[in-house]
Amino acid sequence: MAAISTSDIKNGITLKIDEGLFTVMEFQHVKPGKGGAFVRTKLRNARSGAVIERTYRADERLEQAIIDKRDTQYLYRDGDDYIFMDQSNYDQLPVSSKSLGEATNFLKETGKAMLISYDDEIIGVELPASVELTIAETEPGVQGDRVSGARKSATLETGYVVQVPLFVGPGEAIKVDTRTGEYMTRA
Repeated sequence: MAAISTSDIKNGITLKIDEGLFTVMEFQHVKPGKGGAFVRTKLRNARSGAVIERTYRADERLEQAIIDKRDTQYLYRDGDDYIFMDQSNYDQLPVSSKSLGEATNFLKETGKAMLISYDDEIIGVELPASVELTIAETEPGVQGDRVSGARKSATLETGYVVQVPLFVGPGEAIKVDTRTGEYMTRA
C-alpha cells in the first residue's frame, strides 16, 4: 500500500480507509481564514456503491489502494458464477454474481467487460455505455394504438425487464444504457 498525503488526492483514486475501499468522486481543498487547511471529499464504496463524505486535515496521510483493471470477455454462466476470459493471457476467471451486482442484467456471451480487482478479489465491473440485447418476450403492439411516448414491458435475453416503445416486438435487437438500464433505440 502506498501512503499518500491529502494534498495528493485526485478524482478517481481509490483509498483504503477503516470502512473499506472507497473511490474519490469529488474533493475540495479548503483554506479558511482562521485555523488549518482541510480537504473535503465525497467517496464511493467500491463494493456497494454507497456514497459518504469525509473531511481530512491538510497534513493527514491516507492509504491508497492499488486497483487492477483487466480487459475481459464474458464467456458463459456456470451455476452461480460467471466465467470471463482475460484478453491479455486468455486465463478464465470465475466471478460470483454477488461481485458483479446489477451488471449481470447486461452481460451477453462474447460481450466485453472491464473487471476491477483488489488483492485478487473482484470488487466490480465496468461495462460499455450501451449493449445490444434481443427481446425474448413482450406483448405485441396494438394496431392503431399510437399514443405518443407509450411504453410496454419487455423481457430481454438476460432476463432483465425494460420499458420499450409499443412498436418494438419480440426477437428484435435493442440498445440498452448500462448505466440507467433504460431502452435507447433499436439496434
